[in-house]
Amino acid sequence: MVSPAPGGKDAGEGGGKAEWLIYAFVARGTAVLAEYTEFTGNFPSIAAQCLQRLPAGSPSASTGPDGRGGAPVRFSYACDGHTFNFLLHRGYAYCVVAKESVPKNVSVAFLERLKDDFMKRYGGGKADTALAKSLNKEYGPVIKKHIQYVLDHSEELDKMLKVQAQVSEVKNIMLDNIEKTLGRGEKLSELHDKTSDLHSQAQEFKKQGVKIRRKTWLQNMKIKLVILGILLLLVIVVWVSVCQGFDCTKHET
Repeated sequence: MVSPAPGGKDAGEGGGKAEWLIYAFVARGTAVLAEYTEFTGNFPSIAAQCLQRLPAGSPSASTGPDGRGGAPVRFSYACDGHTFNFLLHRGYAYCVVAKESVPKNVSVAFLERLKDDFMKRYGGGKADTALAKSLNKEYGPVIKKHIQYVLDHSEELDKMLKVQAQVSEVKNIMLDNIEKTLGRGEKLSELHDKTSDLHSQAQEFKKQGVKIRRKTWLQNMKIKLVILGILLLLVIVVWVSVCQGFDCTKHET
């Protein structure tokens, strides 16, 4: 059970936002490098036990092929009215212990903020070889500042994370739709080939249309010339019949 130790501020007392986040630390693997709390209790030891019992390989599960990249991995455990929230990234573990009633986004926002700041300060530096608790003096106060910032801006951070979650959901839906389209065999390369084929067919159809129109025009001209020739022939026949020859100016003597 999570319980306060004699003396100091009781982590179980009510006190509004000031007591939402009661303990936080940064660890490399299972060695805690820096921690901060204003409360007394057994939550540091329970958090350390949770860190030791994280799923096998989880600290390295968030690393990429080069051992550094990859997406963060999150774990959360509930115990006696508190949540023990972990974020694992690049071989480091970030933890915050919060009251169970605290909105989840508050803990998420704190861990993301702590991770980004710690990596900016120590990524690829002395934290990679630092001993347990060796960064406590210089980074413990920084953890305190991050806790205070998140508590002071909890509503804004909660709204921002909700918007990010909605954007992520829309993105996932779009990717799912693309995968379904590709699954039906409509690969982008095939679509491009089909488009090219349709364009070629359209060009060929256009050429055929021009040829047909030209052929039709020639046939119409031939018909018109034949008709004109017949009319001229009729005119000549009538002329010869009336004039009894080609010269209608002759007179009888």
